[in-house]
Amino acid sequence: MIEAGILLLLCQLAGESIVRALAVPVPGPVLGALFMLAFLALRRGVPDNLARTSHDLLANFSLLFVPAGTGIILHAARLEAEALALIAALIGSTALTIAVASLAFVGMDRLLGGTQPKEQQP
Repeated sequence: MIEAGILLLLCQLAGESIVRALAVPVPGPVLGALFMLAFLALRRGVPDNLARTSHDLLANFSLLFVPAGTGIILHAARLEAEALALIAALIGSTALTIAVASLAFVGMDRLLGGTQPKEQQP
């Protein structure tokens, strides 16, 4: 388990180091995940200890949300005071995201020669 943890942390460290050294516009952990993917592809499989460690980490992943929940409780009064603005922002940003994603999908569909809109008949 320690070897697998070291491997995971080394991949993340390599990603963080490259991002900071070369100013790459990608988060370090994402680059580290790509390094892990390359390692697993070269090895043609997942080592047993890495599989067990990863499974254990994912099984306890919900613990990472405890600090966020604590922060929400800590700032409950402020959230209550600004509830209307927060709800409006959440609904507005969700609607905008859906609209932009839909337009992007339609644009890519047309660009790639997918279904063309039918002409409306008078």
